Amino acid sequence: MEELVGTVERFLFQNGDNGYCVFILSLPKKETTIVCGFVPALQAGQQVHLKGSWAVHPKFGKQFQADQCSVSIPTTTTGLKKYLGSGMIKGIGPQFAEKLVNYFGTQVLEIIEHHTERLREIPGIGPKKIDSISSTFKDQKEIASIMVFLQDKGMSTNFASKIYKRYGANSIALITQNPYRIAEDIWGVGFKSADQIAQNMGFGKESLERITAGLLFAISTHTGQGHLYVNLEALRTQALELLEVAESDSVKLTLKNALHKLYNEEKIKLLTHQDQHYITLSLYYFTEKAVSQKLLKLIEHPPKHTFDIHTIYQKLRVTQDKEVELNEAQISGIINCLSQKVTVVTGGPGTGKTTLIKKLLSILDEHSVKYQLAAPTGRAAKRMTEGTGRYATTLHRLLEFNPQTMGFVHNEQNALKLDYLIVDEASMIDIFLAHALLKALPLTAHIVFIGDIDQLPSVGSGNFLNDVIASQKVPTTRLAYIFRQAHNSLIAYNAHRINSGEFPAFEAPDTIQDYQFIKLDTPDTLDEQLKTIFSTKLKRMGIRQENAMVLSPMNKGGAGTQHINHYLQAILNPADKPSISRMGTSFKIGDRVMQIRNNYDKHVFNGDIGTLEAINTEDQNLTVHFGDKEVVYEFAELDELVLAYAISIHKSQGSEFDAVIIPLFMQHFTLLQRNLVYTGLTRAKKLCIIIGQPKALAMAIKNNKGTKRTTFLKEFLTTSLEAR
Repeated sequence: MEELVGTVERFLFQNGDNGYCVFILSLPKKETTIVCGFVPALQAGQQVHLKGSWAVHPKFGKQFQADQCSVSIPTTTTGLKKYLGSGMIKGIGPQFAEKLVNYFGTQVLEIIEHHTERLREIPGIGPKKIDSISSTFKDQKEIASIMVFLQDKGMSTNFASKIYKRYGANSIALITQNPYRIAEDIWGVGFKSADQIAQNMGFGKESLERITAGLLFAISTHTGQGHLYVNLEALRTQALELLEVAESDSVKLTLKNALHKLYNEEKIKLLTHQDQHYITLSLYYFTEKAVSQKLLKLIEHPPKHTFDIHTIYQKLRVTQDKEVELNEAQISGIINCLSQKVTVVTGGPGTGKTTLIKKLLSILDEHSVKYQLAAPTGRAAKRMTEGTGRYATTLHRLLEFNPQTMGFVHNEQNALKLDYLIVDEASMIDIFLAHALLKALPLTAHIVFIGDIDQLPSVGSGNFLNDVIASQKVPTTRLAYIFRQAHNSLIAYNAHRINSGEFPAFEAPDTIQDYQFIKLDTPDTLDEQLKTIFSTKLKRMGIRQENAMVLSPMNKGGAGTQHINHYLQAILNPADKPSISRMGTSFKIGDRVMQIRNNYDKHVFNGDIGTLEAINTEDQNLTVHFGDKEVVYEFAELDELVLAYAISIHKSQGSEFDAVIIPLFMQHFTLLQRNLVYTGLTRAKKLCIIIGQPKALAMAIKNNKGTKRTTFLKEFLTTSLEAR
């Protein structure tokens, strides 16, 4: 094994996922060579001691393949300038690094670490920047140690910053004690990654720690698919497959002990229904149970306001000048909202949901009733404001999240001050948001859930709106009649055809041609079709590119969001602009991006779409503009963002776009469902283009079964079912 000692000059390639990199190494006598290998996270300017062998690459020539790498801090002024100017310390860029090294010489790192106050000697540097440099330098030393530890255990170093943020200086000690904890505590780290560390540390394949972690991960896999519970036998089977262990007597015993351990630690609950046993996380059970209890209390508690229902009903049946005539279903819905504490109104596009809300609000105004309008997302709230002429907010803003307590300001002890709450796009509400919302509602208040029950269920876990309707405990108004103005649109016309199990029409009397189908046998030429649509077709129809969205059933594959996003980025944002690469994606200024998890600290939520406005390499952050606010992300937080020229149909719920393009191919067959196509189609305001195979579209329309989520809200509302 040969050895090389030199200084990292610059990087040619870095893969943050697995630590593989290619860099130019400066050797003594001003020589350089190319080095490649899986090495700890390096910075330009660092001195390295490498062990490995020489090889000749067919394209790039002679290279040194490093098998081992030890790092030392640079000692020369040139090396220190490169090291400090590499962006590793927030607030120090190449120019400021040069200024620091020119002033302090080779003692600069000693000054930063132990004599921070001396940085004031540099003209133009203030106390805030000094504190930032000092704390970042200390953090980086800790993070570097974690990176080396993770890489030694065969895990991606990408999570080092998150691990340090969560565990601090105790990171390595805590992971060494129980590596599986990071799968529970660190967002983005799965069981497989934690298991790799554990295996490299000598944890047995059949150890209690490993099997316990495998069970928890199997449960979370089900909840990630929308379920709240998992059948006990299915859980055992899935856990064994995940753990890759045979079902021996010893493994059965360890599985049993692991379940008992989790139960005794109150991490899981067992529920028996119709002779079947189900397991869930305790949090999920108590959340769904609390939702049912609050709904029943609301229904039974007397309201603050009562109305003369007979008089209002008679008035509603008489249409005044310039008023929209209501049909009997709309009138019935309004009467339900006034006479019942909890109500649901559901209907497809063009069935008059907004008209119903506006009339309800005018009655509440006449009676001086205090109400608020809200929706799960900012886009849905904006549409609600535009439709009703009244201010609507997001549910998260309504409840006011407090990052200090990691909870909502409004709850049982601090209820919302209102008499009526009207919530649109209620099919998007998962069980946790439903719980937070109902907790904050005073018992005297009315709540009205407006939604389209035929859309996809919520992205988050649970089946709240469907379960509430199925319980028959809450009066539900179903609007089905399509009003004349909606008849003019092929989008609305075809939405109802699809909902009835019929193939969409290409034309209909007195309708505008706002729906198109482009037949494509394979996804191979999808890119060309997208290029034509975005470069010419949208322009002809007066639709701006930024108001068009590709909605795909899935993320992977040639017709998935990941491929389409990279392709459309090259077309729609081709300019050579500042960029930052993370997790295989290059983010450029001007890119359309989407948040993929709820981040209550930043007040951005899963599915929020914004535009990348600035990249600051010196401070290691970027800025995204979301509607009415700007949000700053550290580079270490970029796994919360994805490109959003194309998004999944699931993520599009609550949004509307001038133009929607939906690729549908048989490669999506596991996801082809009627409510998927219906949801995608109804996101379009001016144009919907479906591209793909007629067979795939027909299969989706025919499949009305969907995926039944395992939940028990309906049973909690109608029976005395409890877990143990």
